[in-house]
Amino acid sequence: MRSTRTDDRDRILELREAIDRTGYYPEVVADGVVSAIAGEQVVSFFVHHEPTFERDEVRRHQSVIVLTPSRLVLAHTDEHAGDDLLPEPYTSTSTEAVRLSAVKSVVVTRMTANPTGGPTPPAEAVMTIGWGGVSRLDLEPAGCSDPECDADHGYTGVMASDDFSLRVSAAADGLDAVAGLLSFAESLSARTHSG
Repeated sequence: MRSTRTDDRDRILELREAIDRTGYYPEVVADGVVSAIAGEQVVSFFVHHEPTFERDEVRRHQSVIVLTPSRLVLAHTDEHAGDDLLPEPYTSTSTEAVRLSAVKSVVVTRMTANPTGGPTPPAEAVMTIGWGGVSRLDLEPAGCSDPECDADHGYTGVMASDDFSLRVSAAADGLDAVAGLLSFAESLSARTHSG
């Protein structure tokens, strides 16, 4: 059973160890993340290394999500082949810091195999965080209950906040990664509730 961390100690060294364990340009990734944290205490974090296949090449992407007492910090590092601007292979690291008071939603979806067999750890988890920076609008033609009606009823739709989403699975990332993402989501939810 996973434990929920409730202490207030700074977890910066654990974060650095997790970044180092991935082996994915740890100095570059850590430099970007530590710069974005800007000296704040690390309350919780999640590191996700995701290789992707592009034709005959493997491209790697790493997401680091950090919770501080006042902010949510997201860092993404990608590797790139050389191009006209930079002829040597290079990485790009983008960071974003969001005030916790701006976080509007933390949506967690857990997928559990064979639910009739009793409690088992989730096989997959998806965490979506919304703060209003990016919204998705899904539209479809509106209709009415009259099957003979051919009038134009306009459109209906749903606007969803979709600023950041991360999916992990036991098959690809291991059960510890699923538990780690759920633990991070719990920490974030606890710090963003109103009341």
